[in-house]
Amino acid sequence: MAAKKPALGRGLDSLFADTTGGRTEEATNSIAIAEIQPNKNQPRKKFDQTALEELADSIKEHGVLQPLIICPTQDGMGYQLVAGERRWRAAKIAGLTEVPVIIKELTEKEIAELALVENLQREDLGPVEEAFGYQSLVEKYGLTQEEIAKRVGKSRPVVTNALRLLSLQPEVLQYLEAGEITAGHAKVLLALEDAQKQVRATTVVVEQHLSVRETEKLIKKLKTEPKTAKKEALRPTLPQEVEIILREALGTKVKVSSYKKGRGVLQVEFSSDEELKEYAKKLSL
Repeated sequence: MAAKKPALGRGLDSLFADTTGGRTEEATNSIAIAEIQPNKNQPRKKFDQTALEELADSIKEHGVLQPLIICPTQDGMGYQLVAGERRWRAAKIAGLTEVPVIIKELTEKEIAELALVENLQREDLGPVEEAFGYQSLVEKYGLTQEEIAKRVGKSRPVVTNALRLLSLQPEVLQYLEAGEITAGHAKVLLALEDAQKQVRATTVVVEQHLSVRETEKLIKKLKTEPKTAKKEALRPTLPQEVEIILREALGTKVKVSSYKKGRGVLQVEFSSDEELKEYAKKLSL
């Protein structure tokens, strides 16, 4: 069976294609690192420092084996990175003053497309970065989802589902970006349209380490339970039990708030100094 060829769309492979549809050799030059500016629209926002240092060690020993792709800046005062920011950063750490490059004349839209494709092919992007990358192509350059799919070598549903993630609440996106929930969790949570419920449900998923299947069951339960029961169902079990116990013991309103991974705030209401002293005695027993 023939090996499956990676889906490139008109991505990095097109960097080396000539206007007649064939392939042409590109001249490799050496450019001072100081003359190269990072791409401000780079879809990848986070770079693992440990991985960069490992790459820097390899570069110290073997050099930069694959040239960076750059293009002249609009003001003609240097060059902008198109592909290879990890190598550029690692080369700086390694103390190099020059790096091998291929210089291309590209439009802003082509730069954005190719930067996104490079990261997608290396699986360097998280789901949120990928979604914002697609959104940039839609909003800045007017590409349709079908056009984006062709350019990045993905199916139309993949692009559509990625863009849907951006309709999640900002707090939920933060959990997704931090890796505390997966894209699978996020797709399930999209079923909760109410913003507050979506955030509270995500908190339960994170604190109780729910699987995607368990999250589906939670969402299904929340959608079928009576309205009055939903708020309690969303609350983490331990804080809820502590509130009940302390409320009965102290005879006053008790609330556990901002609870996350065993940390939070315990609030006990009192209306006089005598009550405060009495609570102190009870809690010191």
